Amino acid sequence: MTNKQAGEDAAGRLTRTDVIDAALRVLDERGLDGLSTRAVADRLGVRMNTVLWHVKTKSRMLDLMADAVLAGIRYDDLPDAPLERARELAARYRRALLSHRDGAALVTGTYAAEPHTLRFADRLVDALLAAGADDRRAAWTAWTVNYFVLGLTQEEQAAPQDGDDRLFRAVNPAAQPALQQVLPHLHQDNFEDRFTFGLAAILTGPPA
Repeated sequence: MTNKQAGEDAAGRLTRTDVIDAALRVLDERGLDGLSTRAVADRLGVRMNTVLWHVKTKSRMLDLMADAVLAGIRYDDLPDAPLERARELAARYRRALLSHRDGAALVTGTYAAEPHTLRFADRLVDALLAAGADDRRAAWTAWTVNYFVLGLTQEEQAAPQDGDDRLFRAVNPAAQPALQQVLPHLHQDNFEDRFTFGLAAILTGPPA
């Protein structure tokens, strides 16, 4: 069998799940900037057209990858109390994003109306409804939780390893006295505490 025949035979056995799994491995190795359908094809040892046959476009591939990231969220052993359940769901969402390099940036750039994404959204909205929110408040709070988790996690994953003191050097006590006052609390390395604080503020905020 020639190399070409072997490649075509392997391509015929590929599934869309295989392609998305390979794409996530490329993401973990190269980051979002290094992700392409060609890189995925190289990873699988097939032609780029084979990858596109399964996912159609890079945009569609990204949507499916984002949904696959959310497939990592577990739904067992959730708290019975609705607001505690919502908090735990948000924490598991954050962990799923953190489990992949640039996971938050990937999900932020997609609109994945796919099974795992919809399952998470349904569970979160259900917890908020059970906590007593009306339909609009449940929907909009779920949106707010999603935006907060994505934004904070994206910042966390992009933060430099050695810290970044540009803000501390840029703040002028005379020009920005309020920022100067709270500057000790603006460190970039306390993401866990910021996550807990922000989520509590969202889930216990004043009614609409």
